[in-house]
Amino acid sequence: MLRLTEETFYWWSRFGMDYPALLTILLIAVFAFGACWGSFLNVCIWRLPLGESVVTAPSHCTKCHYEIRWFDNIPIFSYLWLRGRCRNCHEPYSCRYLVVEALTGTLFTLLYCKIGLAGENPALLLFYWTMTMLCITTGWIDAEHRLIPDATTIPAFLLALLYSVIFPSVWGENATWWTALLCAVVSAAVAGGFLGAFALIGRKLARRDVIGWGDVKFLTATAVLLGLPGAFFTLFAGSVAGSVYGVILARIRHRPLRRTRIAFGPFLAAGALLWMFAGEFLLKWYLQFVRVSGLAQ
Repeated sequence: MLRLTEETFYWWSRFGMDYPALLTILLIAVFAFGACWGSFLNVCIWRLPLGESVVTAPSHCTKCHYEIRWFDNIPIFSYLWLRGRCRNCHEPYSCRYLVVEALTGTLFTLLYCKIGLAGENPALLLFYWTMTMLCITTGWIDAEHRLIPDATTIPAFLLALLYSVIFPSVWGENATWWTALLCAVVSAAVAGGFLGAFALIGRKLARRDVIGWGDVKFLTATAVLLGLPGAFFTLFAGSVAGSVYGVILARIRHRPLRRTRIAFGPFLAAGALLWMFAGEFLLKWYLQFVRVSGLAQ
């Protein structure tokens, strides 16, 4: 038996997950669950930029349009079994299919462990898993097409509002459904309004778009899924990482920095993932650092 206490790992122990055998089975199930969602994200990544439906049309080979059977659509396993090729025309599939499925399953599992071992509210899993899917989908699409579709951010935003109503305790122990909904809406308005104002002012001063409205909508959804601190941490971390990348890219290409454009979505996605895993720890460390520095002066 793992050395976990009921006080710290209340829901983890309550479901008997302090037994290694049961925990192993459950983690495998969580990984498989995440990989299945990763398979759906692959469909979104390919079809949304093309304006195709992700619901009505069955999965098919993009080369020969062969309809993929269910046994060839098992996440990770089918890709490895077919060696990454279509069963009908034998054309190779992109390695993205394997990477996205494995990445989604891994992140789902790690977040499950993080929330369980930290003794956090298990309802956070819904928020974090939805945020993870939003990060992977929009980050990948934006990197390839310089586009963050509304079909990714708006459903995530609406789901987060629904989660807040059903699980108001995520916003506070004594929160009711309407206070949780109010907190979610205010967080979205503040984060979206801040970045939206920045986009408008930046366009007026620079006479060009300095940030896309897809990024604004992404941060608005992030504010409901991760809270206002999480949204601003995402913006700060993404801005720092994106700026460093932009400077390096400009130096490599020997172009002026003002003419170097990058996709901001992947960096916002990275910032959101960092917050889910270590954001609160980094924030506490920073506040402690500032406090100690202030006392030293």
